[in-house]
Amino acid sequence: MSITEKKPSTKYTVGAQYICFNAADWSASSFETDVVKLPTVVDVEVSDNSDSYESYASGSVYESDTIIMYKDIKVTNLVFPEEVLAKMKGDTVDEGVILAGGVKTRPHFAYGVPIIKKDGTRDLRWYPKCKLVENSDKTVTSTATHSDQTDTLTIRAYGFDADMNQEVSVLTDVEDNAGITEAAFFAAPLTTVAGAKALRPPKGNG
Repeated sequence: MSITEKKPSTKYTVGAQYICFNAADWSASSFETDVVKLPTVVDVEVSDNSDSYESYASGSVYESDTIIMYKDIKVTNLVFPEEVLAKMKGDTVDEGVILAGGVKTRPHFAYGVPIIKKDGTRDLRWYPKCKLVENSDKTVTSTATHSDQTDTLTIRAYGFDADMNQEVSVLTDVEDNAGITEAAFFAAPLTTVAGAKALRPPKGNG
């Protein structure tokens, strides 16, 4: 048995966020062709909602496991476009006119975000099956001292396949993934390992 020492790079910053809408009744083949890129993120926090259990037999723990039910993604934005937010809420949007409130069906969307490390590598993440569950909208008066006025969204990522996976991520500090660019990864939502690996540049012949 050998010891392998690793020194992973620390986080440097969060990058832009990416949003691609899906039909209200989600499917992997019904994503829109346009992906919205928003370089407006102040911070992002992802938390697992999990359920742990233990099964007992013959006076001892026979089996234990933890099931992650969904992930909550809390995003603070410096600014967030009203029309995109209205669409996430299921409101009617028509050329800058928004009808909000009432009984609406909120559409699914894919949410993507890159975590950038100090050495320049990235943790590129797609959450393919999401819905907006909460948002804040607060505006205060201007004063002599500047203060950023931010908007906060809580996005819930659900399981999108038979194994109830909620996230597809690529780590570019792994040699085979080093050539995967942010632009290529976020060009369209990903739902499979094969789809992510297909983004790897072909290896040279020499």
